[in-house]
Amino acid sequence: MKVLALASLLCACPALFANESCNNAAANACCKARTAENSVVVGAARTAQYVPGLRGKRVALFSNHTGMVGDKHTLDIMLGEGLNVVTLFSPEHGFRGTADAGEHVGNSVDEPTGIPIASLYGGKGTRMPAKEVMDGLDVIVVDIQDVGLRYYTYYCTMIDLMNAAKAYGKQVVVLDRPNPNGMYVDGPILDMKYESGVGRLPITVVHGMTLGEIARMANGEGWLKNGGKVSLKVVPCENYTHQTRYELPIAPSPNLRTMKAIYLYPSVCYFEATPVSLGRGTDFPFEVYGHPDMKNRDFEFTPRSVAGAKNPPQLDNLCHGVDLRNISDEEAIAQGINLEYVIDAYRDLDMGDKYFRNFFELLIGRGDIRQMIKDGKSAAEIKATWAGDVAKFREQRRPYLLYAE
Repeated sequence: MKVLALASLLCACPALFANESCNNAAANACCKARTAENSVVVGAARTAQYVPGLRGKRVALFSNHTGMVGDKHTLDIMLGEGLNVVTLFSPEHGFRGTADAGEHVGNSVDEPTGIPIASLYGGKGTRMPAKEVMDGLDVIVVDIQDVGLRYYTYYCTMIDLMNAAKAYGKQVVVLDRPNPNGMYVDGPILDMKYESGVGRLPITVVHGMTLGEIARMANGEGWLKNGGKVSLKVVPCENYTHQTRYELPIAPSPNLRTMKAIYLYPSVCYFEATPVSLGRGTDFPFEVYGHPDMKNRDFEFTPRSVAGAKNPPQLDNLCHGVDLRNISDEEAIAQGINLEYVIDAYRDLDMGDKYFRNFFELLIGRGDIRQMIKDGKSAAEIKATWAGDVAKFREQRRPYLLYAE
């Protein structure tokens, strides 16, 4: 039975799809997402590369509403191929992608198919499926759209599943998808004393890698628990490089609705650790920022309780702030991580340490940047402090890349 993506989550600038010429019905669901230069074929569309190896096995699928190939969900493709899908794993935001950030998503059943959903997102800590769930499967398939930030939790869940698979002797298959922020690397490498549910690996904030590449690196660098490796297979995308401008056909989570929001995300997410609103509860989340006490601002907005943002910061309060929607996509990409916005609000509100919550260190990944902001350092000066991390990580990740830089 068909699993449909939620129409309300379609991006403002969707990619266009065209069927390939294939030899079987499942493969006919393959899509090519139109990019600036060529057509990308996602891993899930390359059924010949993974379906034969899954036959006769009990399959668990880690996915959500983004696991689409054209107008078909990967789950439908698998079932259409006669694969035995016994369990669905859901990440933050749930299998249908409608839950708030950090909201507990419990166990349930996927109504269209009747397949049980084993939640992995309890809001904190390492997620480990129950023993009876792991005993009932042979292989975990990962097919989910990431956005390429260390604090975006989908890769964290994949790492937790890899740890579970290693512990129980199961295989992991990653059906790769492009990284919309895969064009560059930026930010400090995570100081592992700040490891958390929004930072699982010692990688830069903007890592520039696909989930398949991260899985390969976690395996190769000994980042899984106790340094072991899991049996891993990655089905790469076709016609993709790290310079491909890939526009997502479906919003990956309720508040990342546009490509501009995805490009600004590396710069504005830190407002989540402050009292400043970044537009949750409006029609333009992650494209604005503001607070009731910000001064001399000609832009205003009022966050409301809406689906995907039931209790947003500054709920029902008139906020004065900055509209970032006039920034071009090219400028948003070129600036990488730009702390000017966070610094601007910090200086305006003049709240001292009341401006920051401890979550700030978990997001930025280092313990000294808060003090740099308090000391009056500029965004450029702060960025310069992690240039060495960027160079180090670019070299460290090189053996694990599947696509040209």
